[in-house]
Amino acid sequence: MNVVIVESAAKAKTINKYLGRDFRVIASIGHVRDLPSKDGSVEPDNDFAMHWDLEGRGAKVMKDIAAAVKGCDKLILATDPDREGEAISWHIMEVLGDKKVLKGVHVERVAFNAITKQAILDAMKHPRQIDQPLVAAYLARRALDYLVGFNLSPVLWRKLPGAKSAGRVQSVALRLICDREAEIEAFKTDEYWTIEATLANEKAQEFPARLVSIAGTPLKKLDIKDGVTANAIKAAIEKGDFKVASADKKPTKRNPYPPFTTSTLQMDASRKLGYSAKQTMQVAQRLYEGVDIGGETVGLITYMRTDGVQIIPEAVSQIRDVISAEYGRNYTPFAREYKSKAKNAQEAHEAVRPTDPRRKPDQVKRYLEADQAALYDLIWTRTIASQMAAAEMEQTTIEIAVQGRDGKPYGLRASGSVVTFDGFLRVYQEGRDERARLITKGKDDRADADDDDSRRLPPLAAGDRLKDKGIEAEQHFTQPPPRFSEATLVKRMEELGIGRPSTFASTLAVLRDRDYVRMEKKQMVPEDKGRLVTAFLKSYFQRYVEYDFTADLEEKLDLISDDKLEYKQVLRDFWKEFTGAIDETKELRVTDVLDKLNDILGPAIFPAKEDGSDPRACPACSAGRVSLKVGKFGAFIGCSNYPECRFTRQFSDTGNTGEGASPEGRLLGTDPETGLAVTVRSGRFGTYLQLGEAKGTDKPKRSSIPKGIDAATIDLEKALQLLRLPREVGMHPETNTMITAGLGKFGPFIKHDGKFANLESMEDVFTVGINRAVTLIAEKAAGGGKSRFARAKPTALRTVGEHPDDNGKIEVFAGKYGPYLKYGDVNATIPKSKDPATVTLSEAVDIIAERIANGGGGKSKKKAPAKKAVAKAPAKAKAPAKAAAGAKPKPSTKGAGKVKAAE
Repeated sequence: MNVVIVESAAKAKTINKYLGRDFRVIASIGHVRDLPSKDGSVEPDNDFAMHWDLEGRGAKVMKDIAAAVKGCDKLILATDPDREGEAISWHIMEVLGDKKVLKGVHVERVAFNAITKQAILDAMKHPRQIDQPLVAAYLARRALDYLVGFNLSPVLWRKLPGAKSAGRVQSVALRLICDREAEIEAFKTDEYWTIEATLANEKAQEFPARLVSIAGTPLKKLDIKDGVTANAIKAAIEKGDFKVASADKKPTKRNPYPPFTTSTLQMDASRKLGYSAKQTMQVAQRLYEGVDIGGETVGLITYMRTDGVQIIPEAVSQIRDVISAEYGRNYTPFAREYKSKAKNAQEAHEAVRPTDPRRKPDQVKRYLEADQAALYDLIWTRTIASQMAAAEMEQTTIEIAVQGRDGKPYGLRASGSVVTFDGFLRVYQEGRDERARLITKGKDDRADADDDDSRRLPPLAAGDRLKDKGIEAEQHFTQPPPRFSEATLVKRMEELGIGRPSTFASTLAVLRDRDYVRMEKKQMVPEDKGRLVTAFLKSYFQRYVEYDFTADLEEKLDLISDDKLEYKQVLRDFWKEFTGAIDETKELRVTDVLDKLNDILGPAIFPAKEDGSDPRACPACSAGRVSLKVGKFGAFIGCSNYPECRFTRQFSDTGNTGEGASPEGRLLGTDPETGLAVTVRSGRFGTYLQLGEAKGTDKPKRSSIPKGIDAATIDLEKALQLLRLPREVGMHPETNTMITAGLGKFGPFIKHDGKFANLESMEDVFTVGINRAVTLIAEKAAGGGKSRFARAKPTALRTVGEHPDDNGKIEVFAGKYGPYLKYGDVNATIPKSKDPATVTLSEAVDIIAERIANGGGGKSKKKAPAKKAVAKAPAKAKAPAKAAAGAKPKPSTKGAGKVKAAE
């Protein structure tokens, strides 16, 4: 019997069908052990010894693997063909070695880029040993991430209350987002005007032309600064004698894009499909691991974590055959060869492509879920297009002259292009980023050049007279750079060499999960705490959030994986400087930190006033100065005259002039029922409404302003509605008890006899009547419970699939505390980092296994015993070097608690 180890249950199920009865395929469900989230897991003073924990799910999996390996003929490690896959195989070997079950067992490592029968059988014919330099690179990366996270995060906690954590790659990505926000805030808008003429030739064919020169001097973008100048130019050339000065035509070619890497797949899926980086990788994982196509389980795409763009010759030949059959031989005149731009493409080396290009998207669509079908179509078309002929175009530039009434010669230009042979454009066009959107009047026109070039012009020749059909002077304003989307951030990180393809999705997920950024209209906006953390790190740990430093460290990790650098030396060099930076912060006081952050963030949180007055003067008392402060719930702005002046506002509420933030607030009017003033106020937790003033120990009635209502424009009527919540709807006709409507943590609701029913919208709170309320309560009560008002029986949101052990159904449900998985009598919460709509079968099995291992129901409630191991250096690792003389002791991290040292 031969035992084969892979990562996921879905992958194991597929491969088992290919290998037959002589093989038993077992899933490790990802990593089987990791560095525990506590102090001392990496010991710099002990030559960076790493202590691994094998507990919970990992212990159970390794027990099963060890039992299977005993007495087997061969152990085949078939984990993924990248650094993480190599590390999983190494961990499994280490644990099995400690268990002493490998005696007499032949061990092989195989790697494959696609899960097809041919790829698996070919891999089995070409075994190798574990790649020790790849393992060394993994150990270095894991140690670095731990050392940064578990030494820097406690500094943040002590010096910057409210901050959660810092990470080696995570913090640099956050800096990119915060720096872009600072650029946007500092941006000064400039007004400019353009002159565009609609002209027609002798055949009355119209086309647009833009003014490009005056009196022989080329116009720059901002040269026409106001409407007076623009309209004067317009008047000078209207109804003028327009003539074609020259007509230049030249052929151009546009080559196809290379096939997808991990990052380019994430970018295009974001642009075209609206997928997040995490969702893209989850869907791609399912396509890679195998889908049932007409009774045959087969992987539809190659391995999706890669920075390579090359395709093996056999696949290129198949792709060209498909192109010839579908579009003709002239669409694939020669085989194209692509080379990766990465300095050391250490991931799986082939591009992301269909395993068989003959499986067209429309043929497999019926076997796939909607998100799978969309992503497969994207990968298939990009791959096919990469081997197609270049698109051929004829580019035309028309220079036009007109003599103005003011005696000045004016020059206009019309440009366009005609596709003479579509080539790869017949199949695929890359998505465009935010700046390539259509531009409307009053917006920036950075995409106009693209629109002009794609415009088709009528036949024109030098000397042709043109008729003026209209002259328009258009006003524009320069726009700040756009915020990063996930696609553009991934692109920028790749350009700077920050992180690796396999880490982009998890890095972005960490920033959201820790509330450092939020998504608004698919753009990444830094939260207050994210900006504070970035400002702190730039002030006291600047070297470690510099783009060049992070990229240089990535290059060193690549050199380690290429066996050109010893990994512990990289750790020694890093640690020596890093401990020095940590030591320099020991004597820092929180007040020192806040003073520095006030200076750094001053232009953003205290913007200059138009009247030139002090932007930090307290708007409430005038005598004090406002500054950044930290409290139990994070940062806020407060007055230096506290407690005499209790002015506060949110950190990011820079537009507050004080009118609505003073103790008196902004007066909306008077409540006709009570005669009390209704005001809008701003506190550290946001804007709110208040009725009257405090009297002694009696507090006035207050109401927060819910999302969807603008505090700046709220009127007295809406304010009174909110202040009067909960609203009495009426007596229930059967129970004679009051039904009320209100707003709660989970949205709008009606309440009756202690039971709640949801309302569809916030407006329903103010308008729902007694009949509708009684109906909603009855519907809620009829949901399937035994008692009259019992909770409705939960309905599955989706079925993930069948558990590979017993074919039991795994389903996703919505619970009171969030989405969860149900498998038999086991309920397992879905982690916040995973999307319940796209969680895969292998991920679900992993989550359920961990829940069972921790005593969460199921067949076994006994928690597996924790096991520890000290990492052994890879075979080629050099002997431990003694600590450098005079090296500083490592900073204490006691009390650091559990914090994830994520990238």
